[in-house]
Amino acid sequence: MRVDAFDFDLPPERIALRPARPRDAARMLVVQGDAMSDAGVRDLPSLLRTGDCLVFNDTRVIPAQLEGRRGDARIGATLHKRIDLRRWQAFVRNAKRLRVGETVDFGAGVEAVAEDRLADGSVILAFSGDEPVELLLERAGTMPLPPYIAGKRPTDADDRSDYQTMFAREDGAVAAPTAALHFTPELLAALEAAGILTETLTLHVGAGTFLPVKADDTDDHVMHAEWGRIDAATAERLNAVRARGGRVIAVGTTSLRLLESAAHDTGEIAPFEGDTAIFITPGYRFKAIDGLMTNFHLPRSTLFMLVSALMGLETMQSAYSHAIDEGYRFYSYGDASLLLPQR
Repeated sequence: MRVDAFDFDLPPERIALRPARPRDAARMLVVQGDAMSDAGVRDLPSLLRTGDCLVFNDTRVIPAQLEGRRGDARIGATLHKRIDLRRWQAFVRNAKRLRVGETVDFGAGVEAVAEDRLADGSVILAFSGDEPVELLLERAGTMPLPPYIAGKRPTDADDRSDYQTMFAREDGAVAAPTAALHFTPELLAALEAAGILTETLTLHVGAGTFLPVKADDTDDHVMHAEWGRIDAATAERLNAVRARGGRVIAVGTTSLRLLESAAHDTGEIAPFEGDTAIFITPGYRFKAIDGLMTNFHLPRSTLFMLVSALMGLETMQSAYSHAIDEGYRFYSYGDASLLLPQR
């Protein structure tokens, strides 16, 4: 499909620069088949059925944004995929001033050697010393806010907690699974009381999620791979939910993409561990999920393509037009949508 089919105009004032407080006070647009209704995140227990299961991503965002110097050149790096204990793949700003074999000093005793340059323009950085890289990043790194927020205000201390979900425990993401930012212990308790189940999986979200689609046709776009894991016990419980007639509702596109990567054509979810570069566009047949809770996405983005594949392009164009007209807040710190396709 042509990428411009997924374009729409978004007024800049609709981009949220801070999250709702408390988190579960955000608004939520509910799309069921072709019908739309305005609700709030706190209404979620009444919008789902007893026996449904919400699936969260427990990845934890690391301070993966680094600023340093190579000689007199300023070098910026955003880590986006771990290779091994000391090496990370990174998008590098001012990369023309950095040659393979040169060292970048990121301050606070943190240095990395540019070990290789890949075909997509990213650089493999090998961190020096014996300290775990996670400790180095805690000293020298900052939270990698999306460019549409970072371009309007500096990262601050609040972002250390605001840009982390309550489920975060597995270090490795450089972007938050933002749909889960809306959840609080109080909301989880209300969901449990309503008989709604929860499960977690892990997908380490990479910075590639922020990259624009530069191709004119979706067939020509290449997704960056991200590492994920679903253990056998979780897969078994999710299959049991559907066998009992419950619905598997992914919380966030990251959870959805990993579930679909792990599913057989029969719809059975298998244990999974490894990289996935799944790219979901209209025409895709969903196998593992029955619904999605997600935030509002960028024009022409792979994520708007994904929700259009789930609900239909015309439905999502109408839903986003309604959200803009009604003052919903967009993107990572914005409001939510609950998408329930008719099966």
